[in-house]
Amino acid sequence: MPIAIAVTGLDLAGCSSRPTPPSFEIQLESTPPGADARTSFGPGCKTPCAVNAPLPDGNFTVTYTLEGFQSVTIPVQISGSPAGFMMPGTTRIDPNPVVAQLQPIVPPKPERKPVRSKKPNKPAAPAAAGPAFPAPVQAAPPPPR
Repeated sequence: MPIAIAVTGLDLAGCSSRPTPPSFEIQLESTPPGADARTSFGPGCKTPCAVNAPLPDGNFTVTYTLEGFQSVTIPVQISGSPAGFMMPGTTRIDPNPVVAQLQPIVPPKPERKPVRSKKPNKPAAPAAAGPAFPAPVQAAPPPPR
């Protein structure tokens, strides 16, 4: 009976050890260089660089930020087949390297104010010949009753 307990104990010990998840390396680059690149599953670095991490469960993104530039997020696809009993798994990371083209932030254009002319105003046109004021209008006599 002690043998059966020892064998059972070995089986439990064998079941409790978990395989290490596969790891991968991904290259992160940007134009201009020096951007902070962060993966959606955590690790990141300053470009150009590489991240070594356990393979995430699914697709992920890489977000690049650099002061004075618009941030950029790039999707990354993971494909392949899992490892089998007699065969290693295959994993494809696309794209690798992940490259971002950062665009400068363009400040808003200032509102243009109307430009005032520095020329003196033209004098008023001369008045037409005749009296300055029109002649008063006389009231019509009332109609007869």
